[in-house]
Amino acid sequence: MALDFAKHLMQWYNTNKRHLPWRLTNDPYAVWVSEIILQQTRVDQGMVYYQRFMKAWPNVSALAKASEDDVLKLWQGLGYYSRARNMHATAKLIVQNFNGSFPSDYNTIKSLKGIGSYTAAAIASIAFGQTFPAVDGNVQRVLSRVFGVLEAVDGKTGKKQIDDLSWQHIDNEDPGNYNQAVMEFGALQCLPANPQCGQCIFRESCYALLNGLTASLPRKQKKPTQKIRYFNYIWMRWQSGNQSWVALDKRLHNDIWKGLYEFPMIETEKPVHFDEITLLPAFQQLVQNNRFNIRAQSAPVTHQLTHQKIIAKFFHLNFETPLDLMKENKLSLINQSEIGNYPIPRLIDRYLQQNEF
Repeated sequence: MALDFAKHLMQWYNTNKRHLPWRLTNDPYAVWVSEIILQQTRVDQGMVYYQRFMKAWPNVSALAKASEDDVLKLWQGLGYYSRARNMHATAKLIVQNFNGSFPSDYNTIKSLKGIGSYTAAAIASIAFGQTFPAVDGNVQRVLSRVFGVLEAVDGKTGKKQIDDLSWQHIDNEDPGNYNQAVMEFGALQCLPANPQCGQCIFRESCYALLNGLTASLPRKQKKPTQKIRYFNYIWMRWQSGNQSWVALDKRLHNDIWKGLYEFPMIETEKPVHFDEITLLPAFQQLVQNNRFNIRAQSAPVTHQLTHQKIIAKFFHLNFETPLDLMKENKLSLINQSEIGNYPIPRLIDRYLQQNEF
């Protein structure tokens, strides 16, 4: 089977591949955009973002000229916002150091911010026809099942076995399509759960199927413990005529959602009620003896991330004298109707959509 793996896989791909817009071009910029968007993102969801992104910024130079707020706003809802920030930074670097032309050398591509071995290999092979295997979760699953990699694929030994198999079987004549074929096979045929083994082109030789190990391969090391965090959003609002004004804070520290805007937030180690949060020094510093009354406090809102669970509450306060408050806390004062113009976390966006104020 070793000699026929790539041949059978490419035949399957030519018949079964999905017709996706980034497969209609070998433009390295388009390949890069698609690969970054599709990290941790389903194809059906990523398709919409890809089309929006390419329409807004059709090339590296256009992306480099964009503002970070605009990039993050378009990215809103995809999560893993560091991907967008890294793309923006890399676009600026390519314009500055490579005259706006995407570099073709694998090691140079890999050195760019936000681009690892997998993405560099995908770009080098698809856009430039270079023989570098692109190994993602789909590829790990296919190779570990078909060839029987019993070690954890995220461990040193298992990773080396996967890498060796990837180099051994890649189609040197058409590495770009080979990489896409094995990824597509994992996405459509060799699924994480309920793989289509009965119709699989490798069903007569697949190690996992023949040994009853389909459900247990690929093996992975123990997953990290999920962290639970409690976010308490202070929705600070006041009236000015017929208009409502609110305070927004931009997340600048190295944490989730860096660069996005949110209501002033106090993180606590456990859930708190309004009477408890008003006693915290952080709350006292925020309100600074300005007069307010509480309009409402929400029920807990849960937001699931890969390794974190956010449990948030929204405390709605009406203020009488807001302007000095802004200067002291370095908050942005905006019309409530303009919140949608700012890049905000999906948690807050969903809360706004589900509640009327």
